[in-house]
Amino acid sequence: MNSVAVSVRTAPRRSSRTDSTDMNRDTPLPRGVLVVRPEPGLTETREILEQLGWHCWGMESLVIAPRTLPAQRGIAGVLITSSQSIPALSSAVPHDIPVYAVGDATAERVKKQGFQTVLSASGNAAKLAELVTERLSPASGPLLLLSGEHQGVELAGTLRTSGFRIRRRVAYTTAPATTLPPDALSALRDGQIETVMVFSAASARAFCAALAQTGCAAGSLRAIAISQNTMKELRKAGIQTVLTAQSPDMAAMLDRLGPALSPSSH
Repeated sequence: MNSVAVSVRTAPRRSSRTDSTDMNRDTPLPRGVLVVRPEPGLTETREILEQLGWHCWGMESLVIAPRTLPAQRGIAGVLITSSQSIPALSSAVPHDIPVYAVGDATAERVKKQGFQTVLSASGNAAKLAELVTERLSPASGPLLLLSGEHQGVELAGTLRTSGFRIRRRVAYTTAPATTLPPDALSALRDGQIETVMVFSAASARAFCAALAQTGCAAGSLRAIAISQNTMKELRKAGIQTVLTAQSPDMAAMLDRLGPALSPSSH
């Protein structure tokens, strides 16, 4: 999953929905947040939350191993579903090839690598498929799809059904972290962390498996999930209060998190 680059000067969006999120906005919230996602998003998210006044811990939930791909020729564009594909992208194609990224944050990172034409779907894989079908036709030529192992299959299938020629390549592999960082575990045991922000279903599985080994109770945690699949994984671990972002991006995650308390509130 990808996230939108968020200015910390902008207040989190308000939702028109009336649910437990709205209740939480009116209730004093804990300042301790554990962010669960791989790098580079982990550090970026922690920095945003700390500037907003939250006290943060982090769990690098997945260990990423980039793959080196041979040069890819004869393609009309590249589709990437995660920032983790950027190392393979940079080495496999020239920088004048158009890149179609799943989210705004990933698109910004691609631009920083020197790619000249980068378009963002600002959403998920389904949105990326929509963007491609709006901007391209099957006659445009083959498209390179870079994704993680066992990922991108549905996206490739959707576009092939529409007549596109998709060259799918595995750009990286992932392995789940098996333990919580010592500082995060200590904070959980001391009751300093009451909210967990989780940015993918794979990260949720890694966190829940690591938490189960600690003896810490999951039921008292509040979780913010980036997707329905992430929410389902957290519920399996016994976390009862799981708020799901209305869209898979950072702004929606902050909306679910709500504002940090001012120091005077404690």
